[in-house]
Amino acid sequence: MKALILAPFSTNGLDQLRRRMDVAYEPWTESRKLWDPSELAIRLAGESIEAVVTEIDFLFDEVFEDPSPLRFIGLCRQATTQIDLEAAQARGVTVVNTPGRNANAVAELTLGLALSLVRRISEANTYVRGGSWDHPLTAYTDMRGIELAGKTMGVVGMGAVGRLVARKARALGMRVFGHDPYATGPRYVTMTPLDELLAGSHIVSLHAPETPETTGMLDDRRLAMMPRGSYLINTASAALVGQHALADALRSGRLAGAGIDVYETRPVAPNSPLLPLDNVVLTPHVGGATAETIERYSQAITRALLQFERSARARRPTAAARTA
Repeated sequence: MKALILAPFSTNGLDQLRRRMDVAYEPWTESRKLWDPSELAIRLAGESIEAVVTEIDFLFDEVFEDPSPLRFIGLCRQATTQIDLEAAQARGVTVVNTPGRNANAVAELTLGLALSLVRRISEANTYVRGGSWDHPLTAYTDMRGIELAGKTMGVVGMGAVGRLVARKARALGMRVFGHDPYATGPRYVTMTPLDELLAGSHIVSLHAPETPETTGMLDDRRLAMMPRGSYLINTASAALVGQHALADALRSGRLAGAGIDVYETRPVAPNSPLLPLDNVVLTPHVGGATAETIERYSQAITRALLQFERSARARRPTAAARTA
């Protein structure tokens, strides 16, 4: 069996796979290449590649057309929108994704953004480097922040990330409100309607998926429900929040600040209304960018691919059966 791995992968996972199959390792982080589906289909057929592991590539219907030898796809993401699942199913191709592989990474970044906002860490760094700290005592008033303990965190979306954010916020001594019409929260989370969560939270953190139902759910009206001086964190999807409405709330002082890791475009558009604002902490969509995320999805894909290889080997007829 031959496998093509196009995602960053752990050394341990590669070693395990190479003991059982022929592995071509070409992670996009090194090649800087996003495969055209038609070109990828030609390569799969030409090299008899039966398994592909990807993180950013798109596998559309042309990848599955004859004479494709493809039998297994490992997707190092939770969403499967990059794969033509109907075409894969029609061709009997097994598709394995990796839900939750970056949940802890995103949850930790969320708390990092919260701490950066309330303790003004980014501002303080600029304050020191820019020479504004000109007296031993001025920073005590100029850079004074607030503490998370005793405040209320509102978590919108109780999936893997949202639940971890709730747990970590609780460990910091915060009260946690949660909202999710399709899931319940842990016992220490007070589940509330969205409008009540917005009105009662010092920090609102978004972890809902982008769907027709959630797109634009935080518009002018709902942002106005948040208490003056509160904070918004979005590590989920830019589509959940009206960007100009958010910028207006930040400029007016209704929101004290925001932490953003997701944008309408990547990289962020130069005319984004958030860029000129100094009360926003912006990170370049790095919520899941940790070594541990790679290790987690590598373990999951390795287990699944080895199991698939064993099953395929067991189904293969022996030489005696083929000549009988």
